[in-house]
Amino acid sequence: MSLRFSLMGPVRGWRDDEEIDLGPRQQRAVLAALLLNNGVRLSNDQLIGMVWDDPRPSAVMALRTYMYKLRKAIPELDLKSKDGGYTLHAELFDDCRGEPFEGLSSTYFEAQRVRIANERLQCREALLERELDVLDLQKHVAAFPLRERPRALLMQALYRDGRQAEALEQFHEVRSLLNEQLGLEPGPDLRATHARILKGDVLLSRRLEQLPPALPDFTGRTAEVAQALRALPQTVGITGMHGSGKTALALHVAHLAKRHYPDGHLFVGGDDVAGALLRAVGVENPAGDKAALWREKARGRRFLVVVDDVRDPAQIADLHTPGSALILTSVRRWNELPGVHWLKIAGLTEAEANQLFRQVLDPARADAEADVTDVVLKRISYLPNPIRVLGGKLAGRPHWTVAMLLAQMERETTLGDAIPSDCRAVLAPMIKAAAQLTDQERHLLQCFSRRDADVIDVCEAAEMSGGDPGAIEFLLEALADVHLIEPLVLGRYRLPHFVRMYFGWRVPALTS
Repeated sequence: MSLRFSLMGPVRGWRDDEEIDLGPRQQRAVLAALLLNNGVRLSNDQLIGMVWDDPRPSAVMALRTYMYKLRKAIPELDLKSKDGGYTLHAELFDDCRGEPFEGLSSTYFEAQRVRIANERLQCREALLERELDVLDLQKHVAAFPLRERPRALLMQALYRDGRQAEALEQFHEVRSLLNEQLGLEPGPDLRATHARILKGDVLLSRRLEQLPPALPDFTGRTAEVAQALRALPQTVGITGMHGSGKTALALHVAHLAKRHYPDGHLFVGGDDVAGALLRAVGVENPAGDKAALWREKARGRRFLVVVDDVRDPAQIADLHTPGSALILTSVRRWNELPGVHWLKIAGLTEAEANQLFRQVLDPARADAEADVTDVVLKRISYLPNPIRVLGGKLAGRPHWTVAMLLAQMERETTLGDAIPSDCRAVLAPMIKAAAQLTDQERHLLQCFSRRDADVIDVCEAAEMSGGDPGAIEFLLEALADVHLIEPLVLGRYRLPHFVRMYFGWRVPALTS
């Protein structure tokens, strides 16, 4: 369960995805004052002075009442009372929407609004400096025409795009505005930018942009995205079975975080990760200790690197550099890699799976057969990649119902080698996983899949497969490492529905 609060717009709080009723305006003001001083002890007098400009004697009792109601509304809130004061520890996020503390009007909150507005403006301009996007800079300059730093950045961005005349026009425009409205001349930074453009010696550096686009229908994974963003620039590893959406999550996080890494955003894979990174930064035919050479090239720079489908931890063991960030995807969790913040993902939640299916397919068609849709999604363990394939198949067959799709899925369990290409696309994660198993692992999964129970222990697995319990435990652990079964307590494992469906078919051509 996660608890988070926002001070942008009205003071709001959420428990997971459900918004919490934080009570009347003054009660929200008390909470806002505590959140603004996260982790700092505030005395009763300090809190009262923040919330009320002209407090009455009854303010002390009102404060106690609000504290009681906040504890009751949010019992898990870390709100501590000691020596006539209060301390709160909570997670805040800034969604950059609206004016801070909307509806709160004390002198304290007015001063905080000014402070936060200035900080947000500075952060926005720092981001604009890293991105140097002409359109974004033009919008910002239009909103704040007298600010010189973003005007200088716009001049640089226009010059970089080969628009020297427009860049110089920006200087003359802001100079006129400053003269007319403030009686001032442009400052030294703006004049220096103007002089460099006239001389043609503006240093241009094109940032490496190799990230594939994020999925427009990316759905769910709210907690995992938040954990990954908090962990960066520590290396983040995303692990899960084939088809669980590891790459989609990695790219989604990378696009959210890339503004913090101005020197380049790289996407690599394969067996020579260090070599691919070196080639991306202009090192042709790299040889020798490639990891050491990469660290030398990346020293003092801030790269964001996504390494997709890591199959050998030695590939990336020595690639992390201070200031840069690595996001890894791998079916296996490589515990031997130090300093990695691992995230394990599986299928989406039932609600998220339905949401994704409705994005791919016409929502009205999915809603008309909600019960059948639930059955279809459960059969594929709510995995996002098969959901997209099935939703796309139905979208291309406007006269089909979801029930027809389910009937076809059931018939295909008896077709053996003659499985249609669209079904193979749905099964692609399992086909890929099966190809990487040993004969013993595949046989054990087939035995497990034909049982009525979803959960099995080592002794039951040994009995049904005819193997030695000690050896069977190693096989079960190997299958758990690639997420084809889910470890519960020691010696007990659960089989996901999608894995059961596939390996219970006994389709030799697909599992060879």
